[in-house]
Amino acid sequence: MTDRVDQLKKLLVAEPDDPFCLYSLAQEYAKREEYVQAVEWYDRTLHADPDYHYAYYHKAKALEAQDRVLDACTTLRLGIDRARAAGEQHALSELLGYLDELT
Repeated sequence: MTDRVDQLKKLLVAEPDDPFCLYSLAQEYAKREEYVQAVEWYDRTLHADPDYHYAYYHKAKALEAQDRVLDACTTLRLGIDRARAAGEQHALSELLGYLDELT
């Protein structure tokens, strides 16, 4: 049976910049605790769509899991700026709450 990562990568062939697919790959790597790869896929997600707000949140979680708290805080601040500019109050609240936990 083909695993989920392989399936998602096949979907990317048709649309290599699909933020949902990129984000899903990042989430799969995070579930496997393969945080370096997860961060790479979150970065690709944010390159494809800088307003994919929850990618900032989960990228910060993957960075924290690697003991990279300062990088996680930087990521959260970028996400906070994007969410604030987009008027995304729920995402903004989540990002601010997580930043508060880390600082």
